[in-house]
Amino acid sequence: MRILKSFGVAFAALSVSTSAFALEKVSFGTNWVAQAEHGGYYQAVADGTYEACGLEVEIKPGGPQANNRILLPVGKIDFLMGGNMLQAFSAVEQGIPTTVVAAHFQKEPQVLLTHPDAGHDTWESLKDINLLIGKGGLNSYYQWMIAEFGFSADQVRPYTYNSAPFLADKDLGQQGYITSEPFAIEKEGGFKPNIFLIADYGYDSYGTTVETRTDLIENKPEVVKCFVEGSAIGWVNFLYGDNAAALELIKKDNPGMSDEQLAFSIEKMKEYGIVDSGDSLTMGIGAMTDERNKSFFDKMVAAGVVSADVDVSKAYTLAFVNAGVGVDLKKKLTGN
Repeated sequence: MRILKSFGVAFAALSVSTSAFALEKVSFGTNWVAQAEHGGYYQAVADGTYEACGLEVEIKPGGPQANNRILLPVGKIDFLMGGNMLQAFSAVEQGIPTTVVAAHFQKEPQVLLTHPDAGHDTWESLKDINLLIGKGGLNSYYQWMIAEFGFSADQVRPYTYNSAPFLADKDLGQQGYITSEPFAIEKEGGFKPNIFLIADYGYDSYGTTVETRTDLIENKPEVVKCFVEGSAIGWVNFLYGDNAAALELIKKDNPGMSDEQLAFSIEKMKEYGIVDSGDSLTMGIGAMTDERNKSFFDKMVAAGVVSADVDVSKAYTLAFVNAGVGVDLKKKLTGN
């Protein structure tokens, strides 16, 4: 299989057609139905980026009837879109032979929302109101909020992924994703909510990780390299270039997805630096560091979410990231 040692700008300088080589077929399981938050991967399929380095990638959307996570360690899929690093820490603790090889969201997209002009306009003011938080959030980032900032478990009310209670009560706060719930609230409530991105207050987990099996890293590192670097190029093109073909693929896999929602999600990913900020600006989209992972791990241990006995170094590898892939392409596309 042919794997390029470095990715040129949109692979325009290929001297030998990839059609002369057999493509390696791999599958990538996402964590939900197709949406803009998966855009870089759809872009790399649509514009031939994966194919240019030797891969034929099948994207397998997640959703309420799918559990792609359990398919990865048993070899039914080759790559998995994870959430944040807590899942990777859990895999180490449970002895599951999977490893994070890239983090395509530099920021966890989890937010808390409040009504504007209701006196709940600061992070500190959130401690004075009830908050609609789901079970997963209560057991993860909210424990950090308790330990780090003095929030209370008594404030929490169940979040049922329905914004109606929030819309009806100006003194309620609600969880959400930066790319999703604010859009729904604007449409249904007719107002823009206050947005508190928890990453901006110190919740420094990476988001939208890419995980693969340890054996694939050991036996086919060129495949992992192609997927990680091809995805980075895909994200650059999706965010800063012509993403029309990728958007059509997303809508094909998820016919209920509207152009308005897609545009909103892309806008928020850019505005808040979800994909491209911090280290990724110089090290390439997907960047990770030991220091950042240790910082998040230590916070989760302090919050009682993760055992201090977990060997965090086994949760991820830096072997396929931080090489600056896509940085020059972004400069060409944006002019800066």
